[in-house]
Amino acid sequence: MTNHLRRLLAGFILFATEFAITLTLGTAGVVAFLALSREVFDQDAATFDAAAFRWVRQLLGAGRQQWVEAVTFLASRNFITVAGLVLVAWLLLVHRHRWYSLLVPVVALGSITLNLLLKQIYQRPRPLLPLTSASGLSFPSGHAMISASFYGLLIYFAWTSLRRPAVRYAVVATLSALIVLIGLTRVYLRVHYATDVLAGFTAGLAWLIIAIPLLKQLEIQVGKRFKKQLQSAEKQSI
Repeated sequence: MTNHLRRLLAGFILFATEFAITLTLGTAGVVAFLALSREVFDQDAATFDAAAFRWVRQLLGAGRQQWVEAVTFLASRNFITVAGLVLVAWLLLVHRHRWYSLLVPVVALGSITLNLLLKQIYQRPRPLLPLTSASGLSFPSGHAMISASFYGLLIYFAWTSLRRPAVRYAVVATLSALIVLIGLTRVYLRVHYATDVLAGFTAGLAWLIIAIPLLKQLEIQVGKRFKKQLQSAEKQSI
């Protein structure tokens, strides 16, 4: 086996190991956190959700479905997949930041996987009379969870990488507003209850808080181990 293939294999094993460990621990943390959200099914939550439908409709205005659907598309799985791949390529080829490029697929794929798992746990049906087509279960909102984790990750990148305070704050404010707006569009289109969206934001943020420091430590520890193995293999091949 050539040194290039060894590095590719080591990189794949590193990613698979870190993703599995991070997803396992992240899932345990988020599921335990959302275990407290059983009250979303009581009467008080039903009253809150009904009021939220009316409030969001008044806030965004009637007859705005076209641009609302355009905004909500920015957190769809298809868009996030393409955006994630473009971001990984940019980080690897331009920014040359290996850890950031590894963090993107772990956060994005983990968020999607975790959301599907949570939906199966809670089994909450979607609201009646949606304004657009939507399939699957309702709680927590996948769009809200994915937007909180993916765009939250971009906020982390901006906060740690941008040096000019004015630019940093502008980017963070814009991405934060986008996350909130995506959540509002899901309620506006009646494909999610407001409690679904709030739970999605909470789960996405919790996943991000767990994944970033955990993956950073795993990258350091596991990377050292594979580096030693590669060095040992290279010495044996000489």
